[in-house]
Amino acid sequence: MIKFKQVSKTYKNGQIVALSDIDFEISQGEFISIVGKSGAGKSTLLSLITLEERPDTGEILIEGQNIAQVRANEAFYLRRKIGVVYQDIKLLPARTAAENVAFAMEVGGVENAVIERDVPKILDLVGLKDKAGAFPNELSGGEKQRIAIARALAHKPVLLIADEPTGNLDDGNAWDILQLLLKINQFGTTVLLATHAADIVDRIKRRVVTLDGGKIVHDKQNSKYVI
Repeated sequence: MIKFKQVSKTYKNGQIVALSDIDFEISQGEFISIVGKSGAGKSTLLSLITLEERPDTGEILIEGQNIAQVRANEAFYLRRKIGVVYQDIKLLPARTAAENVAFAMEVGGVENAVIERDVPKILDLVGLKDKAGAFPNELSGGEKQRIAIARALAHKPVLLIADEPTGNLDDGNAWDILQLLLKINQFGTTVLLATHAADIVDRIKRRVVTLDGGKIVHDKQNSKYVI
């Protein structure tokens, strides 16, 4: 589904090496934890997948398409295949939970009839159908993150990227969010989790990829957190 072929990325005219000769492949339906110390290259790896950055050298293929060659006016359509959830939850404060999810669909040009049909289903999937009319300030931290995940699922992405989604949550809510991501994965969506939470990675025991100094130093199935 996603393949990195000898991908390198530097900043400040080559003075800072973020990624170096990365060879890495993600199969459809996988659940992968990306771990590593700050500055290891995790954020750059994710930014390349979402087309926020372009590689200096190498190829990145998504469903066989080399995204390094995608023109700016075509990038929007490729990004719609990817849902992204961040640690910093940025819900629209003046819109309800349902309206936050609907807005993501409206921006993408989805018809109103489809939005009205799908929003309740998506909220039900994340366990918050009963909170459809609640505003962000009426939701707990865990509920806000669930709405952020619902919003990321609005376009039925083939890949869901979760970048430190539990960073601001207590242990109970953090585990609830991880169980939701595992549930989404069971429905066939590929999940790429970037995290510093060793306890969560150890509990889910899926494939773990460790970055260090811009290189992959560990890549193993059914693994624990390795730095």
